[in-house]
Amino acid sequence: MSQHRRVFDYIELGAPDIAAAKRFYAEAFGWAFTDYGPGYAGIQDPAGGGEVGGLDAGTTPTAGGPLVLLYAEDLDSTVAAVVAAGGTITNGTYAFPGGRRAHFRDVAGNELGVWSVA
Repeated sequence: MSQHRRVFDYIELGAPDIAAAKRFYAEAFGWAFTDYGPGYAGIQDPAGGGEVGGLDAGTTPTAGGPLVLLYAEDLDSTVAAVVAAGGTITNGTYAFPGGRRAHFRDVAGNELGVWSVA
């Protein structure tokens, strides 16, 4: 288990197509959701710590917004899962002082990054 902790309390991602976004994140990262009607789905903490974010159909993804970084124990398999789930790699795997990372766009157009120590 990773020693990395999340420091953000809640992050909302624009998702004009909630069903497609839920499918993407479930397939790529194993996320689970709580539906709050047709326009919003809460993102559940996989460690059981409650809700950590949401997918919002009323928010349009924008370029230049904050870059949310996710942590993965195995970066290569996670990048493969992102692509298999329908995501697009925008900046392939590269080294940085803390490890390696890659950036991708989800099916709604949000850009995120994923990194690993190794």
